[in-house]
Amino acid sequence: MPLSSEQFERLIHEHSPALYRVAFRMLGDRHLAEDVLQEAFRSVWTGRAKLDPERSERAWLAAILRRRIIDRWRKKSDVKCVGDSETLDRASFDADPFGNELSAEMQLALDRLPVELKETLLLVVVGELTHREAAETLGVPLGTVLSRVNRARGRLREYLSARQPK
Repeated sequence: MPLSSEQFERLIHEHSPALYRVAFRMLGDRHLAEDVLQEAFRSVWTGRAKLDPERSERAWLAAILRRRIIDRWRKKSDVKCVGDSETLDRASFDADPFGNELSAEMQLALDRLPVELKETLLLVVVGELTHREAAETLGVPLGTVLSRVNRARGRLREYLSARQPK
């Protein structure tokens, strides 16, 4: 059964904040994140009959968002380089689990992670997907997601503790 406009609006209202945070952290630019999120929801609307009622809505939306982010990375021409001044000038958003104080520092640490670790961690922590939903979104086993999240957190801890004044 296709999505109604009311169901579509509910999806946007319920899932946009978490999906935006993932896009923002993955792309490092608020305007690109907004564009990619809008493209993802446009894809949802045009392909609305493809929603599987047995699948988690958030995992389905995260998979669509992930494809849009990958498309942007492939273009590369409009994606900012890690560490440029605009990347460091980030807006803080309510409910950002990385907090306001360490926002720029955390983004630098995230940008040092391999893409598969960064993506997995952001889906779980920022995107608020369960480990199982992240595995479904990424098309990898649950154990792989658990391992990636653990490794990503360990690397972030190492990087951030090395940057602390002694």
